[in-house]
Amino acid sequence: MAYGLTAFGMWGLLPLYWALLATTGPAEVLAHRMLWSLPTAVVILAIVGRWGWIPGLLRQPKRLALVAVSTSLITVNWYLFIWAVANDRVIEASLGYFINPLITIAIGVLLLRERLRTAQWAAVGIGLLAVVVMGVAYGRVPWLSLVLSVTFALYGLVKKRTDLDGLEGFSADAALQFLPALGFVILLTARGESSFVAEGAGHTLLLIGSGLATALPLIFFGAAAVRVPLSTVGLMQYIAPSTMFLLGLLAFGEEMPPERWIGFLMVWTALTILTWDVLRQARRSRAALREAGRAAGARLAESAPTGPPEATAVAGGIPAGADAGGPGGAGTGADAGSAAQRG
Repeated sequence: MAYGLTAFGMWGLLPLYWALLATTGPAEVLAHRMLWSLPTAVVILAIVGRWGWIPGLLRQPKRLALVAVSTSLITVNWYLFIWAVANDRVIEASLGYFINPLITIAIGVLLLRERLRTAQWAAVGIGLLAVVVMGVAYGRVPWLSLVLSVTFALYGLVKKRTDLDGLEGFSADAALQFLPALGFVILLTARGESSFVAEGAGHTLLLIGSGLATALPLIFFGAAAVRVPLSTVGLMQYIAPSTMFLLGLLAFGEEMPPERWIGFLMVWTALTILTWDVLRQARRSRAALREAGRAAGARLAESAPTGPPEATAVAGGIPAGADAGGPGGAGTGADAGSAAQRG
């Protein structure tokens, strides 16, 4: 829980970091974020000793192509988010991450042919209606929110296909981003347009630190994802856009006209329905898994051998001297539970 709260809290506070670099253009900030991500990744990989995945990735052109696609998607996402902070549109950016779960569900239906439950259809419908309401009220489609949510949802989809964890995926993306970012920074320097050393040591350190500001939330998120239930992670993801929304409203003083409030309330309603459905489904799954475990235990007890006490262990009906993971042992029950979980 601490890892997850830290990850989403850091993501939510990122607008404050980019605001400190407001005197630098979004393209240069993005270039430095990409440039310094690779050295950060190399240091972290050296600390944890995680190099074994690299040769396997390099031998698989299809996975490398997927990494290139994911790198392109996250680069667009990063640039638009930095641009949103520089142009006082943090609230609109937060909306993009609020509707991201709904976009992810829509992508699952359109691309993966997934079937939705009634509550999920209702949530997606309300979310779509919210976008229409805000588009009509503003006289334009909220393109920033939509592009941020779509690029991040597609990024997540492609990342699942690459089969890389948080640190590995971040490192692979950083490796592909490094040379273009380096070339852009060199070009700016040659033109005399770089702010890297022109605005003091503090500004330079902030640009260098952008790599660490990018890596840390991903690492904490990866640590949380393997330790807490997915439903809990899903609930915690709302911390980041909620924090961004409050920053835009209270710290950056952005306007919230009535039509924007209406649109946000509709999105929050959709997320409430979606969250309720996820929790209900998780509860049903746990109940089914417990029932399958009890049934497997009962079958195990019925099939336990009978005989004199000295020939049979008392606990669990496991034959004396038998391996708990062997035939007839506790391993059978675990296999049944695993099968039930996969079902």
